[in-house]
Amino acid sequence: MLRHLLDIDDLSAEELADVLDRAEVASPPQVLAGRGVALLFEKPSNRTRLSMELAVVQLGGHPVSLRNEEVGIDTRETAEDLGRVFSEFCALIGGRVFEHAKLVRMAAAATVPVVNLLSDDAHPVQILADLLTMRQRLGSLVGRSLAYVGDGNNVCRSLMLGAARAGVEMRVATPAGYEPPADGVSLLTNNPAEAVAGADAVYTDVWASMGQEADAARRRADFAGFTVDDDLMAGTAPGALFLHCLPAHRGEEVAASVIDGPQSAVWQQAANRMHAQRGLVLWLLSQ
Repeated sequence: MLRHLLDIDDLSAEELADVLDRAEVASPPQVLAGRGVALLFEKPSNRTRLSMELAVVQLGGHPVSLRNEEVGIDTRETAEDLGRVFSEFCALIGGRVFEHAKLVRMAAAATVPVVNLLSDDAHPVQILADLLTMRQRLGSLVGRSLAYVGDGNNVCRSLMLGAARAGVEMRVATPAGYEPPADGVSLLTNNPAEAVAGADAVYTDVWASMGQEADAARRRADFAGFTVDDDLMAGTAPGALFLHCLPAHRGEEVAASVIDGPQSAVWQQAANRMHAQRGLVLWLLSQ
């Protein structure tokens, strides 16, 4: 049966665990041998392009990365037509876009799996890497606690869904007006210290994402007091991790002493993008 991953809740709890297990297979089967994967980038990319291209290569395939100026999603060709054309050549499609609706429309027309590599609504492949990192560092995910401090953005929303699937207690602290939907959160607060108290991991993201640069100054003022620093990390559980999806702005959402300190797992987290996405492709092509 054809499966897409447009957000993390497209996977059940059992399927999520299966993807994470496949991510740790040392010698994965060459399920993409002789086949291509289309990777469309409407947004700039560093970790996503590197990790996804290499994941495809490790499965024996050929990644074809396409910038939006080459294909013109909804200007030169519709999202639906791109989905149809890519399906004729490739075993899988990945898209990093601004508007989530474009991926939904592409997936509706495609005849191969479509993976959301980031949209304004969701970032499911990042969350796969996040959960994989927590599992590797902390052991079983069930019963663990994760505190997110910052903007209730696409990463936060997908993280909430992934935590619920994995049995992780999710707490979120944002400034007033930046809250995500409250579904699936055990604690939604405007107090970072309350969110991180006794937490097994603390997660943050930039205060102004791509496309929000014009609001950066206002957001810095709104997010005053939400920096993850040593004082905030002191309230966590012993051995707690610090996580960040990157890129990071030291001195804004995180102190340099935290992201570059002994509790930081961000580089393992970044490396796990490749492993988690490889596991996802293995799982999707087994359906």
